[in-house]
Amino acid sequence: MAKETEWNNHFNIGVDSIDNAHRKLFSIVRRLIYVSEDEHHGQWACAEGIKYLKSYAIRHFTDEEAYMQSIGYKGYKVHKRLHDDMRYKTLPALEKDLLESDYSQESIHHFLGICLGWLTAHIMIEDRAITGKIANRWQKDPSEENIAALEDAVAVTIQEIFRLQPEIVSEHYSAENFGNSIIDRLTYHSQKGPPLQIFLVLEESLVLHAVSSMLDMPLTKVDKMVINAAKQLSLHIVEQVRTHYHLTSRYELESNHLVTPEQFEQAFYTGHFNYSLLFNTGTGYFAFCIKPE
Repeated sequence: MAKETEWNNHFNIGVDSIDNAHRKLFSIVRRLIYVSEDEHHGQWACAEGIKYLKSYAIRHFTDEEAYMQSIGYKGYKVHKRLHDDMRYKTLPALEKDLLESDYSQESIHHFLGICLGWLTAHIMIEDRAITGKIANRWQKDPSEENIAALEDAVAVTIQEIFRLQPEIVSEHYSAENFGNSIIDRLTYHSQKGPPLQIFLVLEESLVLHAVSSMLDMPLTKVDKMVINAAKQLSLHIVEQVRTHYHLTSRYELESNHLVTPEQFEQAFYTGHFNYSLLFNTGTGYFAFCIKPE
């Protein structure tokens, strides 16, 4: 895994207990990346190490939440929901992948990549907001009812289009890199309100599975044909979600463009997302994110 895991002082939020815990979490991930390369003992070592990582992270969440309450942090409620999302959705979903693959090296790297991406984004954005280094990004956190309604609409659409049974991984996905993906940005405009951007992130394995099923022939390479098919799938997904959720009933499509992972991350770091859902379809991950301009 090429992602840098060394501690960087830019991650410091200015609270020693929290900064020390973050440094420890990075150290655990770095160690797991190292032992995962051991062909003879890596599987067992990673299984034990991942248990420790999960235990330490959950304990850290509790300590961090206590600190936020002690200083009367106004963003506590939303921040705790982000922790709970990781506690009760993301980690169990990733652990299920590990168990079903018998801790294969691929699933271990998938687990560590998502954890590392989540940890990095969470510290740099959510945790730094605790001490006022940046503004809280989830200023308009949607209600649980609205999230559930959109989650159901997207899940039904995935079932209808891909013939797969998706499981929610995160209700507050923050652009973490979960593997080679195709990222499509659809921009809608409305005469009665601001434009709306919808980002769909499709892991390449999911796209290859879908296009292979369409053609009834195995595909192993993402070429221009597969990419164009992914763009059309993205458009159909949004249109189908609209029928279930009435998401874009007053909007018209303005543009449909692929973006790089860097551009996608920049969109997260410079704006507020109303919804950002991450699913595991069984053949690849899929994210559905909505950002008002």
